[in-house]
Amino acid sequence: MSEKIFPIPRERLQEIIQKYPTPFHIYDEKAIRENIRALRHAFRWAPEFREHFAVKATPNPRIIEILKDEGAGTDCSSLAELVLSEAAGVTGESIMLTSNDTPADEFQKAIDLGAVINLDDISHIDYLEQHAGMPKCLSFRYNPGNLIEGNDIIGKPMEAKYGLTRDQLFEAYRMAQEKGVKRFGLHTMVISNELRSDAFIYTAKLMFTLAAEIKEKLGIHLEFVNLGGGIGIPYRPEEEPVDLEAVGQGIREAYNDILGSHGLTDIAIAMESGRAMTGPAGWLVSTVLHEKKTYKDYIGLDACMANLMRPAMYGAYHHITVLGKEKALADHVYDVTGSLCENNDKFAIDRKLPEIDIGDVLVIHDTGAHGHAMGFNYNGKLRSAELLLREDGTTELIRRAETLDDYFSTLKFPGSLMI
Repeated sequence: MSEKIFPIPRERLQEIIQKYPTPFHIYDEKAIRENIRALRHAFRWAPEFREHFAVKATPNPRIIEILKDEGAGTDCSSLAELVLSEAAGVTGESIMLTSNDTPADEFQKAIDLGAVINLDDISHIDYLEQHAGMPKCLSFRYNPGNLIEGNDIIGKPMEAKYGLTRDQLFEAYRMAQEKGVKRFGLHTMVISNELRSDAFIYTAKLMFTLAAEIKEKLGIHLEFVNLGGGIGIPYRPEEEPVDLEAVGQGIREAYNDILGSHGLTDIAIAMESGRAMTGPAGWLVSTVLHEKKTYKDYIGLDACMANLMRPAMYGAYHHITVLGKEKALADHVYDVTGSLCENNDKFAIDRKLPEIDIGDVLVIHDTGAHGHAMGFNYNGKLRSAELLLREDGTTELIRRAETLDDYFSTLKFPGSLMI
């Protein structure tokens, strides 16, 4: 069982709400540090372990800075994410740009930063050379096709837009060698929010076998094998978290067995965990505005799908706590909704909760990754603030809430009616 605990006492949270009105996302610095330390500890056996935090999960330089302090780099997939990394002090090959239909300016920024570039398609080699030049270290993203089944979030590899086939992969390394690249890595990312330990171990076996073949057939001694991210978190209380120690040990055995037999035990292990680092360390805090009774009972919040779209996008479960009623009997059934003009703007459907009153504060758990990051402005909704609960118990504003001036700023230009 994964107990869902909100780390801020009710009285203290009310003080925070007085200063920073709901809705807002708040992240726990202590929990984030504990999460990355646990991951690094699970791979302490590796000659080198690199965690490239997936910036898309929580694109805030303050969060990146905390993870950098714990030894993490970043995995980026846009110009803005590269700039966020730079702003947080992440430099050089601690940054990986994982290419995905990447424009020239993103490649150029990655080259300027000295980042590792991870190409998503064989055709991107010539494009990269033409528009930005070749990097010192180049990686390719492998799509294993039907060798891995994938899951509901990331889909089946055979149907994914990401990565190179096996034949393309070998040809891509040959092409890059001919263009003078001498340092290489290998990458894959085929699962998302996965809780099965054996899925990570199977992926590692697949990648280590491929690394050995690349050495044998092309003479390329890879510097690292990036196993991707995808480490899931227990969104539901009845779910168990991934046993990172078991995953690390299973991958260690595969590493020694496969790479060890080929004399490749100096290859670094890399990952790009995002959700597992920040997901369970974040919460969306919202206030009840309305209760509606028609064919069902609805609880209307001051937050909406624009603040957390995972339930609407994936049908994802997020646990909900009614502040001050944690021990009360969950004897009412509600749909918990927002104010967006979309019927799927629901955080929970037919959820058993304690009786809820207007003005109650609801805490939605596990929003520290892909929560605020996936926000949007449809219906003119403004994105919320982000707060950080420091290790000393103080609260830090790390992103202010948007204002109407922010929303209208791009409409104000010469010739605009908004001037």
